[in-house]
Amino acid sequence: MSFDFDRVIPREGSGSLKWDARESVFGTEDVLPLWVADMDFAVPEAVGEALAARAAHPVHGYSLFPDAVYDSLMDWLGERHQWRTERDWLLMAPGVVPSLHAAVLAFVEAGEGVIVQPPVYFPFFSAVTVTGRRLIENPLRFSDGRYRIDFDHLEQCAADARLLLLCSPHNPVGRVWETDELRELLRIARKHKLVVLSDEIHHDLIYPGRRHIPLATLTDNPDDIVTAVAPSKTFNIPGLGLSALVASNPEHREKLRRAFDLLHVSGANPFSIAAFAAAYQHGAAWLDALMAYLVDTRDEVSAILARETPSIRVVEAEGTYLMWLDCREFCRERNLDDDALNRFFIKRARLGLSPGSLFGQGGKGFMRLNLGAPRGMIREAIWRLVAAAAIGERR
Repeated sequence: MSFDFDRVIPREGSGSLKWDARESVFGTEDVLPLWVADMDFAVPEAVGEALAARAAHPVHGYSLFPDAVYDSLMDWLGERHQWRTERDWLLMAPGVVPSLHAAVLAFVEAGEGVIVQPPVYFPFFSAVTVTGRRLIENPLRFSDGRYRIDFDHLEQCAADARLLLLCSPHNPVGRVWETDELRELLRIARKHKLVVLSDEIHHDLIYPGRRHIPLATLTDNPDDIVTAVAPSKTFNIPGLGLSALVASNPEHREKLRRAFDLLHVSGANPFSIAAFAAAYQHGAAWLDALMAYLVDTRDEVSAILARETPSIRVVEAEGTYLMWLDCREFCRERNLDDDALNRFFIKRARLGLSPGSLFGQGGKGFMRLNLGAPRGMIREAIWRLVAAAAIGERR
């Protein structure tokens, strides 16, 4: 099967956050938006057909989750990740971000500690702070171009915490955690009786030479692990807002249900249900083609920047369709702070990226670029950046 990822699909005027919010986010519409994490690719054909078929039914009332939803996810996790799950372990949820909030409410009392590992996706912070829990930061260490977990510091943090929010694969730095790293994290969590919420929403977006290891598969007793998964990033359907939590511990599932009841939210939307099942049932070939396409895009961007603008270094992405740009040397050369760096990207390069400072400690001097777009668009973006940087050098 062939898939046309080079096809440019106009999204302006479709209510797209990525495209139609440019003026409010960047102060101008004259930017290529490569920020929020959705892709500019058409969904798999089977997903579109499932949505059209559901739309053809003239009634869109309250919905239940059919067997196909649970079976499709269990089959996908088994075939794609060698993870045998049980139907009772699955709790459908209205998205991974609401699941972060639900986990904090379910497992942590007001004033107790929750560990996050910055620089990390910024809702990890707000899930803790807006619920009145205490934020404990275990910053990742960056050395030799790669991020690692500071386990000595994590051990200190764990002594004063109830919950660890793990991002695996990690957004924004692109790490795919290895088995020995995850085992050490589990050892610390077990020692200090932490619950671990493992956000594995990017688990299907893995580059060659790496393998995603579901945290729960590394122990015979995963009762203190809750895993968040979804087809949203994998198949470009984040706007449909349906995800799942995998929790083998029935007490944990009940606590999570009560948290969702408190929030009064549900993922039981007839369209999200149809897309969820169709994506997992029929999307494998599309995903394989997508990853081959993203590898070539990633490698081309890395090569251009290394050759043309070496003061902006690419942190090698092992997973996700996000690229983490180390602009610290670039900032030092031009005496730019983070605000000035963001203005450079917007005003000079005419690019709308996510500033690294949004992702917390360790994010200053970095920018996050979304590679999930036709390669011609990404190529234009990178050459805009190269040209803008060259003008600055000549000045």
